[in-house]
Amino acid sequence: MRQAVVLILMMLSITAFAQKVKTVEGEYTYYAPENVTVEEVRRTALERAKIQAIADEFGTIVQQTNTTRIHTNDNKSSTDFFMIGGSEVKGEWIETLGEPQFSNPVFQDHTIVITCKVRGKAREIVTAQIDFKARVLRNGTEDKFEDDDFKSGDDLFLSFVSPVSGYLAVYLVDSGEKAFCLLPYRNQVDGIYPIEANRRYLFFNIKEASQQERPFVDEYNMTCEHSMEHNVIYVVFSPNQFAKAADSTTSELLPRELSYDDFQRWLANCRKHDHEMIPRRIPIVIKK
Repeated sequence: MRQAVVLILMMLSITAFAQKVKTVEGEYTYYAPENVTVEEVRRTALERAKIQAIADEFGTIVQQTNTTRIHTNDNKSSTDFFMIGGSEVKGEWIETLGEPQFSNPVFQDHTIVITCKVRGKAREIVTAQIDFKARVLRNGTEDKFEDDDFKSGDDLFLSFVSPVSGYLAVYLVDSGEKAFCLLPYRNQVDGIYPIEANRRYLFFNIKEASQQERPFVDEYNMTCEHSMEHNVIYVVFSPNQFAKAADSTTSELLPRELSYDDFQRWLANCRKHDHEMIPRRIPIVIKK
């Protein structure tokens, strides 16, 4: 009898946890300096609208990190703005419902103003998330080479350490709304990449890979068609087994790819069924 009561309480607890996924709505007006592209203003307005929706629904204190970089070339200064959220807020965005609504850009007083309205599903964070370390490295394999500012031709590496065993996938989303699967590697057919706890992994480097893995390792040089491009690297980790998204090969020189919308649908579906999955976004810039 006592075991039955315990089982019922456990089932109630699981049900209560599952009910924490809610449909939310948010709106945010973003003011950006005029040297930022309209596309970047729209992206930032969307991310902040999501965070606003989470804050409004769950009543939590939202924390976000703004990174500002100022560059000076030929006596001309330019400023890049990024927002890093997700793991720092007390809630997480699961999926977007419908298309976000953007106002027409307004140019006033050397700023660009865009308002975004978004509707989606979000989940309150009620337990501490796994504190894994993922570092994007430029032209070096040690963690001291961590950087988010690349030039065309630079080498890309990724270091990863998790306190628990699990599974990992890595994607790069470019400015053309394509998602490229960087890990698992192109010629790995299992669709999963297992991770051992407390071991430092270095990806995209043949020399430091094990003998068994060297035939599969892909190495990457960053390229840039325009003067500057904003990309996002998604590091997706879970202690539970999952498989990468369905993708296809379009070029022998590029990783397997899928559309950004298909990538987002895959990620949302995974997170619906796995509350321990953590997708970490790392924005990077590539310049000529």
